[in-house]
Amino acid sequence: MIALTSPYLWYTTRATGIVALILFTLVVSLGTLVANRIGGTIVGRFEINELHRSLSMVAITFLVIHIMTTVLDSYVPTGLISVIVPMTSDYKRVAVGIGAVAFDLILAVWISSLLKLRIANQTWRYIHWLSWMGYTTAIIHAYMSGTDSRSGIGLVVIVACGAVVACAALWRFFGRPARAAGRTALSPLATAKSASRNGPPTSKPFASSTPRTDQNRGRR
Repeated sequence: MIALTSPYLWYTTRATGIVALILFTLVVSLGTLVANRIGGTIVGRFEINELHRSLSMVAITFLVIHIMTTVLDSYVPTGLISVIVPMTSDYKRVAVGIGAVAFDLILAVWISSLLKLRIANQTWRYIHWLSWMGYTTAIIHAYMSGTDSRSGIGLVVIVACGAVVACAALWRFFGRPARAAGRTALSPLATAKSASRNGPPTSKPFASSTPRTDQNRGRR
């Protein structure tokens, strides 16, 4: 790999890492709203679900930029393989390794969401539980690897993001409505696919309360 280093790469890595953490905080929190089927007349469940999907794409984009600038910057010898395989970086091996674990878990959740129509809902739910573990490892990675994450505004952002997701997790596991248990939010495409598979609803023929004329004539 060509040696490349610049202060702008380092600044971009730090900035995109912070933005990605904030975006994933919003994604996880909105996912909790979707799982608990929260929605009203002003902002419905469909809008919350679509916002959750859109923000997840934006968060993945910032995460990829964060990883690419880290790998390209030769000042920190991380290596391309350390992006996926933990404990292979020469720079802050444990911290970068935890970041690789977070990326692997987030990638698994993201791919399962793209393949939601092709896999069983139960399997998708099991894979989606990894998002909590992925976010936790991302918080640990941000705290251990950031140069300004243990003081100042960096520490405030990490603590605030962790507190928001912790509250969302407590509400998700202990305060969710009973009607949300065992149910997942389906996209309109999944709903249409289910409807086409089951066929149109059948209706019973209309039963008239008026006696049939031919039968009455026969009795007469």
